[in-house]
Amino acid sequence: MNVGAFLGIFALMFVLELPDKTMVAMVVMSTRARARSIVIGASAAFIVQTALAVSVGGLISLLPVRVKDAVVATLFLAGAAYLLLVSEKHVENEGSLDAEREQRGSATREALTAFSVVFVGEFGDLTQIQAANLSAKTHQPLEVFIAGSIALICVTFLASYGGAMLQRVVPLERIRQLGGLVFLGLGIWTLVELATA
Repeated sequence: MNVGAFLGIFALMFVLELPDKTMVAMVVMSTRARARSIVIGASAAFIVQTALAVSVGGLISLLPVRVKDAVVATLFLAGAAYLLLVSEKHVENEGSLDAEREQRGSATREALTAFSVVFVGEFGDLTQIQAANLSAKTHQPLEVFIAGSIALICVTFLASYGGAMLQRVVPLERIRQLGGLVFLGLGIWTLVELATA
């Protein structure tokens, strides 16, 4: 396993999840449920979703190179459009709606609620798309799965235990913009590779 690639995947997945609606939902849930329960439920959901994404990426890697690059470029550009064009207020409202459904109860119930919110919220989400892209691009599904899962679990800890503090230090809008520019750059780079191949 290449340490540099592992750290790069970790960093990218970590940064891209920070401005996400599921991160916002976890921050809001942490005001109504035990942080430990949220960490357990959300982490389990992220691990399952990352495994699904890596599996899809493995299937994408079986496509002919030009078709695969076109699919990957499209996914990167779609992710960039989402981050750069969908307003932060819309994302926050989605997170608030999910959190309104959360009720204080047993630790198991809180964990199951966190699992459900994150599992449903992550379908077709940017980090899931990114995990599929990276798996297809690197042909290292295990590396992508481990690095991506660890990054998302770290975000879960941040959101559950320090969400309010994080938002005071780094505005979500700035993080979304940075993630969008990264996706845009990766999309353009993939298109250039496709055009020059």
